[in-house]
Amino acid sequence: MRRYGKHTDEDDVRVRPNRKGNRPRTTIRPKHEDAAEGFVLTVDRGRLTVLVEDRVVMAMKARELGRKGVVVGDRVAVVGDLSGAKDTLARVVRVEERRSVLRRTADDDDPFERVVVANADQLAIVTALADPEPRPRLIDRCLVAAFDAGLEPLLVLTKSDLASAEKLMESYGSFGIRYVVTNREELADGGAADRVRERLEGRITAFVGHSGVGKTTLVNALVPDRQRATGHVNAVTGRGRHTTTSALALRLPDDAGWVIDTPGVRSFGLHHVDPGRVIHAFPDLEPGTAECPRACSHDEPDCALDQWVADGHADPQRLYSLRRLLATRERREGD
Repeated sequence: MRRYGKHTDEDDVRVRPNRKGNRPRTTIRPKHEDAAEGFVLTVDRGRLTVLVEDRVVMAMKARELGRKGVVVGDRVAVVGDLSGAKDTLARVVRVEERRSVLRRTADDDDPFERVVVANADQLAIVTALADPEPRPRLIDRCLVAAFDAGLEPLLVLTKSDLASAEKLMESYGSFGIRYVVTNREELADGGAADRVRERLEGRITAFVGHSGVGKTTLVNALVPDRQRATGHVNAVTGRGRHTTTSALALRLPDDAGWVIDTPGVRSFGLHHVDPGRVIHAFPDLEPGTAECPRACSHDEPDCALDQWVADGHADPQRLYSLRRLLATRERREGD
């Protein structure tokens, strides 16, 4: 074994080449100032479909993004091969600041948030009037999530040829929510799609709904050149087959707006919702909270909203609606 003594010089020392794992790390990240702007259309098993100008580009998330998620509706910066040619792959290197985020949890006691879509303006809550029966608790939960995210809700009631919308809307009239009623015959001839499309013009609208309510059938009618598979409702259980397995953004004809079709949901957890944000959806009630005690739940004896309503500043039904939604946060859907 060779030993190095005091007379050893640098020529006697074996210098090993610097291996990849020994290279000094840096916290400096490239700015990618020449990156192109993109709009995420769908995310599937780590692959992102991104619209860059007029091209659809396949991309993957760059390593420097770390654990930051990318979801449908995100505005992103993309580098690499942006030709959109087959077998090419670009990189998403930056996610721009989101204007809105629609979230849900699997259940109310699940702390893990799932971002459904980003940058939507409107949430279309699709529910059938029959086959399957309406689920008001699920509608309420979707409303809470919409108000929490700052999205304007829109009720889309399908299958009115099987049941009237009057009874259901009696329960939601005081919310002041816009709604559209459709039936299957009108969907077939295009009339219902035209009425719904008027509510979507110039907006990015996320569609949510219980399986089997006709959500994807409606999306197919709105964007006829991009059909998605439709399923059926089990006559025994009333449940539908999940025909949409991942969220997908679709451009409306004549560039009139965007529809984001999302997978059918069986539940809509609200663990992530701050009840204090729900009041923002009730501008006629919000000023009355100025006299509420600190950390008021708006459903307790000292709540100032009772006096606000008694003084004639707001309709009592509006306060009832607010408290109904706040109670939804604490109550499971089946209760």
